[in-house]
Amino acid sequence: MTTPHTQDPLLRGIQELVELMARLRGPAGCPWDKQQTWHTLVPYTLEEAYEVAEAVESRQAQGLRDELGDLLFHIVFYSRIAQEEGAFTLTEVVRGVVDKMTRRHPHVFAATDDPAASPPLTAQGVPARWEEIKRQEKSQQKTAHGESTPASLFDDVNSHLPALLWAAKVQRKMGQVGFDWPDADGVLVKVREELEELAAATKEQAPAAMEEELGDLLFTLVNLARHLQVNPETALRHSTRKFQTRFRHMEIRLHQEGQSVETATLAQLEALWQEAKQASSDISG
Repeated sequence: MTTPHTQDPLLRGIQELVELMARLRGPAGCPWDKQQTWHTLVPYTLEEAYEVAEAVESRQAQGLRDELGDLLFHIVFYSRIAQEEGAFTLTEVVRGVVDKMTRRHPHVFAATDDPAASPPLTAQGVPARWEEIKRQEKSQQKTAHGESTPASLFDDVNSHLPALLWAAKVQRKMGQVGFDWPDADGVLVKVREELEELAAATKEQAPAAMEEELGDLLFTLVNLARHLQVNPETALRHSTRKFQTRFRHMEIRLHQEGQSVETATLAQLEALWQEAKQASSDISG
């Protein structure tokens, strides 16, 4: 790596990472890295993103630092492949996001000397303004491409998101235009209605109906989470982690007694479950 580096540590580090990637993909580079494509990298990128989330939830500062580095490596990886194919460069990626974020924060970057010309936004008002700017951008893009169909609320909603996140984003979009219940109480009524419909489908042993009604129930619960200002993905991850931790407590206790969850009686498992609940309550308290 002989390219002269700037004295700025951040820019020097980015340049070193770019050069490292070029070497990995070069003639004398790594066979595995050289055969990767955008498509083959996707599963690994998703895994890295979830590892970032894991580090945040675990409050591991050093772990988060490392996982963010891995995610940055992937950004450079995708950009290097794109550069080799003549599609775009890392510089264009960075320039693009800087331009977009500047454009979508006119309350910060607007060129005006008159404070009254752009009333200050509250944190609550920023998302609505953000969405309005995105809709304008989508409409302009459609016009530029000669498309006559109007822009949709869902133009920027990725249907390949995990189902829970997809549902949350769709519902948030609809809520922004007023197609929504006024409060959580209305959603709770809908939850009870969906539960009754699921019970009816279950009683009839109708597989297709059970799947549909369960989906409707989950969709409504995601909506309830939004009204309660709870992130459903985070809530479910916390609950899953909690139950996994409690079950692990049971496994350890049974192992100490020369048993396993497979050989223990239901009464033993229930007693240990209550013990695990009490232990986790003592820790959180």
